[in-house]
Amino acid sequence: MQGFDPATSFGASVAQRYDDQPRGDEADAVAFLADVARGRPALEFAIGTGRIALPLHAAGTAVDGIELSPDMLARLRQKPGGADLAVICGDMASATTGRTYGLVYLVFNTIFNLLSADDQIRCFANAARHLDADGCFVVETALPHAWIAPGTADYVHAEQIGLDAITLDVARYDPVTQLLTENHVRISAAGIRLTPIVCRLITPGEMDLMARIAGLHLLARYADWRRGAFDIRSTAHVSVYGF
Repeated sequence: MQGFDPATSFGASVAQRYDDQPRGDEADAVAFLADVARGRPALEFAIGTGRIALPLHAAGTAVDGIELSPDMLARLRQKPGGADLAVICGDMASATTGRTYGLVYLVFNTIFNLLSADDQIRCFANAARHLDADGCFVVETALPHAWIAPGTADYVHAEQIGLDAITLDVARYDPVTQLLTENHVRISAAGIRLTPIVCRLITPGEMDLMARIAGLHLLARYADWRRGAFDIRSTAHVSVYGF
């Protein structure tokens, strides 16, 4: 997408409305991550507005974070408890807190926000550097085929249809670069609002290879935060890596 900059795509307007539509699985995610952490400190890559970190911290797990967007970080700081978290403003593929943790986690498809295989590999390596010897790196994403049907290059999907506004998801997928170029288009009486994003989709098998390069290996894989069986019907996965 010409002119798209991942470093600025989560700006002030996105940060202010980021939490307007919760996914509904936040409590399950927090319970899963707290169980993996087992009382040890955790580090969230791309902590964002604290959608997961704040309830996890409130449940008794100390959470640090790394976040690229100053606007998302500012929104986190505005929330109750947000000022209590130690967060580094930087790239999750390279920034460091200088500590190790029992849990490092990266959720909500955010590994896809790194737009090259090299950057995604560097992210796994950075997670490994932040892990205790018995720590775990947890990654949650959708499966690429859940977004892009085989043989499909582009699509338009009606995300929301209301009496006074509609939101369309307009996307094109390049199987060579594995880049999904998207624009969420909201049309209302107030005008048209565009929310562009580019993602690099990768499969669980690719993630396993990236983990191997970083010195990690797959410990467990589930279809969801409730530890549902991962199988041919799955549309997402929660993968747990360790040394």
